[in-house]
Amino acid sequence: MNAAVAHPLVAPPVAQTRNAHRVLDIFGLTTAFPGDQGPITVVDDVSLWLEAGRTLAVVGESGSGKSMTFLSAIGLVAKPGRIVAGKVILDGHSLTAMPAADMRALRGKVISMVFQDPLTALNPVFTIGQQLMLVIQAHESISGRQARTRAIQLLARVQIPDPSRRIDDYPHQLSGGMRQRVLIAMAVALKPKVLIADEPTTALDVTVQAQILDLLADIQKETGMGVVLITHDLGLVAKYADRVAVMYAGRVVESGSRDDIFRRAKHPYTHALFRSIPRLDSVAGEDLPAIEGQPPNVASLPPGCAFEPRCFHGKGRADCCTQRPLVEVTDSHEHRSACMHWKSLPILVQDA
Repeated sequence: MNAAVAHPLVAPPVAQTRNAHRVLDIFGLTTAFPGDQGPITVVDDVSLWLEAGRTLAVVGESGSGKSMTFLSAIGLVAKPGRIVAGKVILDGHSLTAMPAADMRALRGKVISMVFQDPLTALNPVFTIGQQLMLVIQAHESISGRQARTRAIQLLARVQIPDPSRRIDDYPHQLSGGMRQRVLIAMAVALKPKVLIADEPTTALDVTVQAQILDLLADIQKETGMGVVLITHDLGLVAKYADRVAVMYAGRVVESGSRDDIFRRAKHPYTHALFRSIPRLDSVAGEDLPAIEGQPPNVASLPPGCAFEPRCFHGKGRADCCTQRPLVEVTDSHEHRSACMHWKSLPILVQDA
């Protein structure tokens, strides 16, 4: 019988959502950049899906391909990078087959993205009101006065104090938390069906983090939009996610419901992430069990499993060193793992 590994995060049960409407489907998405030795694949055969009114959390170390996957999905990969395979379906629209002009018309209106650094995402030479009005008027034929009224209402909705005055402020006049709220206001101005939040609480203190994520959750309840939460923080995942995708070296190595990932993790990398979380019952001064080694260079991945050199479960195994694992269905039809030895992993259980 497998040994049980206690898990430090409390994740309340998630309701089953099999019949919910999918607003975003990603099938086999692959993105590459040219390199000296040939194409470098940074997003590798990624398949994900998102339901209306639900939150998909995408987790993994820096450089794992989280942000690049969704930049690819919405057509914002910087040249000379390009999508070389796969397709993206947004509420019935094939984004990968869509002309650039049509894609621009959908961005902001049907799908929006909140970037992780609001100071660089906002234009420093325009007021926040001007930037909000530009978003609105790019998609709707309304007057400047009407757009300004809408902008003030949006600032009030994201809890900017005294919005009729702050609308004329420049980004540098706002705190980091308020700048992030402005980005959220811009992203939800046209009530998109999908919102991608890329590390939306980076560099914010814990109190402001909670306010920002609660605000997104409130707007989600009001509008029914699907949310993709790209994050390193498993605490946020435990509180806000319905489904979770774990990425490593440009691939999804495990995906499933929040309960699947937190209670029945089936990939060694997911286990390693959980083990590196500080615990309240840890011995004072005890070192955290960090993941050994460094994330791989996607330009020179090993021939077998990319995680094998750092893996506590499969390091040195002949098949792990030579065979690239396929993504397999595990113990439920929606729980998948890219590990050949997932059946013999220790069991993750929740703390009482």
